This record gives sequence, structure tokens and C-alpha cells, in this order.
Amino acid sequence: MSELTESVGQLIEHLTRLPGIGRKSAERIAYHLLRVSKEEALALAEAIRAVKENVRHCKTCFNLSEQETCNICRDVTRDQTVLCVVEQPQDLVAIEQTGAYRGLYHVLLGRLAPLDGIGPEQLTIKELVDRVRNGGFKEVIMATNPTVEGDGTALFVSNQLADTGVKLTRLARGITPGSVIQFANKEILVDALTGRQVL
Repeated sequence: MSELTESVGQLIEHLTRLPGIGRKSAERIAYHLLRVSKEEALALAEAIRAVKENVRHCKTCFNLSEQETCNICRDVTRDQTVLCVVEQPQDLVAIEQTGAYRGLYHVLLGRLAPLDGIGPEQLTIKELVDRVRNGGFKEVIMATNPTVEGDGTALFVSNQLADTGVKLTRLARGITPGSVIQFANKEILVDALTGRQVL
């Protein structure tokens, strides 16, 4: 667009690629960044750089971490016999914020979606199965989202773990089918965790 400088146009274009940011929102953010001090704008740029350089997946559970293993996996006070399986790190954060769960986690980094080309190989299902077989767990809670893909993923994983002798449970349906865990309120998540059922 001729009325924008090249730099502003590029910034707006990059901002529109962020989820939930349309053209108007991108323009507002860009003009806000132009108004704030150089230090404040560069602090944002530095925070983005630091995240990209420092954050990785925990080698044990695949949560986000700045070390080889995340804080949860290193916490010896947590229940080492219960494992909660979630789709994304955001789901783990939502469950942690309830304060109702003190076990360990495993992050699948997605859900099975054959139509989108996402099969078991694209997720951390093999690592989960190996971990359960070697980890001394008594219960695995399938906390995938209550969607068609989430339910399919839970069923697939439960079939993979069927011969381990580990108790397999699923979050109770306090969470509305079709919703996303990270957007559920605290009370709904507490009910779902405490009322979980055997698969």
C-alpha cells in the first residue's frame, strides 16, 4: 500500500499471520509500536528472540521448558504414579491453574487428524507408550479435548496402552463436547478432573 512505508507494511503483514489478528488489529498494534519508546518496542523484540532461542520441549514430557527437563518433571513432591495426557502445553497450563492435580504430564503436541495428515508419527505417542511401560505409573488420565479428534486420539492411545495393566481414565464430561480445554473455566476443569471415569 503506497501510504505505508515499507517497514510498517512488512510489520503489519507479519502481524496478520498471528492467530486471531486481522488486518485492522495488525494496524493498531503496528501504530502502537510506533508510538511507544524505542526501548519498549525493542524489549518486545528481545522477548520474542529469547523465546525462540531458549524455549524447547522437555525431553521427558514435551512441555515447554528452558532446560532439558521442565519444572514439573523435576518436582519430586508430585505424584509420580499418575500421568495426565494433554494435547498442547496450553492445556497443561489450564489444568495446573486449577490446583486440583498434582501428578505428572505428557504433552502429545497435537491430536490425530487424518484429514489434515496428522497421524501417530507426528505426535509423541510412541514416547508416551514407552514412558508408561517403563515408568511405574498406576493411572493414565486422557485429558485430550472433547472433540471428534480428541476422542479419537484418546481411543487410539488407550488401545496402545491396553496391555500395560495401567488404569486408563478420561476426564469427566464437565467439559462441553466441542470445547477446548485451555478456554474452560477453573470450576469446570476441577469437576472434570475429580469426576474422571475409567475408559
